[in-house]
Amino acid sequence: MSQPPDSDKHLWVSWDEYHRLIERLALQVYDSDWKFDQILSLARGGVRVGDVLSRIFDVPLGILATSSYREAAGTVQGDLDIAQYITITRGTLSGRVLLVDDMVDTGLTFNRVLEHLKHQFPAVTEIRSAVLWWKGHAKAAPDYYMAKLPTNPWIHQPFEDYDSLRPHQLAAWVRKGKED
Repeated sequence: MSQPPDSDKHLWVSWDEYHRLIERLALQVYDSDWKFDQILSLARGGVRVGDVLSRIFDVPLGILATSSYREAAGTVQGDLDIAQYITITRGTLSGRVLLVDDMVDTGLTFNRVLEHLKHQFPAVTEIRSAVLWWKGHAKAAPDYYMAKLPTNPWIHQPFEDYDSLRPHQLAAWVRKGKED
């Protein structure tokens, strides 16, 4: 299925492009020669990115739930919530940590999470960040990123279709997919 054209206000991303961006981000981190002990992904947007990077680098993946885009099918930013606990497979968050998300939009989430980690996890010795997109109006700068977007477009990620899909609509959705 074709997507609308990109513009200064909208960036449309297919599943194939999304996965290529994650792979290129992994290469950028690898080429930097920075060694890290764990990946911490911010849920929800950073979970897919963090999962792939965790598999490629073969390091433990931690997940920290954050939420600010809840209104209007996830298109309106509200108050930021940060979960009290991190889910991680081995031990606790410590050492050198790669903080991963899909994007730095305003920078509010990144700055608040960095502050939270410094206070709650003193065993963390260094944090670097990696994202797919860095918006021009952001008040935070990631260490690794795939695209800087000076016009701050809305990024239409391939999984956004699920934001408005409900269980009672799923059968028709699946049938439609088989017809395409």
